[in-house]
Amino acid sequence: MDGLSPQVLLELVESKRFGVEYQPIIELKTGDLFAYEALSRFRAMDGAYIRPDHVYAALHDNPLLLFQVELAQKKIQLERLVCSEKIFVNLDQDAFYACGQTAAENPFVDLILSAGRDKVVVELIENSEMSDALMSLSMIEVFNGLGIRTALDDLCNPKSMLSVAVLQLVEWVKLDKCVLENRYDKHFMIFVSKIIDFAHATGKQVILEGVEVEEDLQFARSIGVDFVQGFYYKPLFLCY
Repeated sequence: MDGLSPQVLLELVESKRFGVEYQPIIELKTGDLFAYEALSRFRAMDGAYIRPDHVYAALHDNPLLLFQVELAQKKIQLERLVCSEKIFVNLDQDAFYACGQTAAENPFVDLILSAGRDKVVVELIENSEMSDALMSLSMIEVFNGLGIRTALDDLCNPKSMLSVAVLQLVEWVKLDKCVLENRYDKHFMIFVSKIIDFAHATGKQVILEGVEVEEDLQFARSIGVDFVQGFYYKPLFLCY
């Protein structure tokens, strides 16, 4: 399914055929479970899997619908996981500001605070739009002011735009799976190495995404990241 028509999107939202998969984040040094990332999952009427990026691309054409789905997703993600580990959740900046309310009245803030500041880490996604980068910075400043921890997701993705201001404010840096795909590109890996050095020098921790095989795990050790995440590890569960 390469795209979503308005009819398919509306039916998906009205039927609430979305759920969550909890992917483990593993501490590389010990092999212990550190946290889970809550991943949004969607199904068509016939049960077929729909790519989340296709759903969210369609939702961005309707900010209020995006807000509705994102809030419903976050409720599922935070309410259905009962454990002592941290949970990393992505939060779309457009959805965060779509409700037009102040931070004190924002339902996402209420939801995260109810789940616990010590438990939830909010992932912000950098992308190629300057306006989105500015909204990301504004949103992370809100969370920092409330003592809510944050991570920068998809760093090094070809479509991402690095904001130094955002990078300085987060506690975790998540390297996109494209780092694994470009591991033999010497110039690219010089940049990755410097990002890891910067993160560690400023008290941040680094997570490598996309780990699927033992070779990926060995590579993660060789570049000195702190945590790994990917289908090498079995997800906790999937629910709708």
